[in-house]
Amino acid sequence: MFAAMSMPRNPYRGFRFPAEIISEAVWLFSLSLREVELILAARGIEVSYETIREWGLRFGREIANTLKRRRPKPGDKWFLDEVFIRIRGKQHYLWRAVDQNGVVLDILVQSRRNTKAAKRFFRKLLKGLRYAPRVVVTDKLRSYAAAKKELKLGGEHRQSRYLNNACEVSHQPTRRRERHLKKFKSARHAQRFLSTHSPIHNHFQRRRHRLSATEYRAARAHAFTTWREAAGLALAA
Repeated sequence: MFAAMSMPRNPYRGFRFPAEIISEAVWLFSLSLREVELILAARGIEVSYETIREWGLRFGREIANTLKRRRPKPGDKWFLDEVFIRIRGKQHYLWRAVDQNGVVLDILVQSRRNTKAAKRFFRKLLKGLRYAPRVVVTDKLRSYAAAKKELKLGGEHRQSRYLNNACEVSHQPTRRRERHLKKFKSARHAQRFLSTHSPIHNHFQRRRHRLSATEYRAARAHAFTTWREAAGLALAA
């Protein structure tokens, strides 16, 4: 007797629209929902922005996590920074880390900007990446140094407001998206959205200024191939 082979699950089974359309809407997630609705309508695809929102919630996080698992090992020089975001009138902080190549390592939305919050972010980074950095670059917020000391992290720590431009620039897509959304509804909503948006945006951000036109087109084609695999379009075919 041969054991029955389990077939991979088609994640798009039961949906009215084809997988290609759903995955493209999720890929366009960095735009506003109404802009995505308009782009699809221009192609003859009538779908409401609320449906697009549901697709993003249903498939976006899973695809983003797959892209994170498949990315090359990030660098060992980490740039950490935090910016405030206002949620229902209350100030929160978006903590972000990128490596020396501009790859977003992780993000975390918290209500505090102290040593406890810094330790929580460091732990999240170390758990997700499973290696310690050679160099950590931050601004002069004392909480970073205190958290690094308490966690007994080795490596060099450079503190300067002028060395952290790489991380500060990486906040810009979030600021644009925040304006599209007309502010986040809750800390959970911000964390859920940004945990999806950052890996997807990062996947297609190919540092074009450092590539020739031929190299950029090849990198872009590879990014779309990886996207199709992460989105499970082969299973839906």
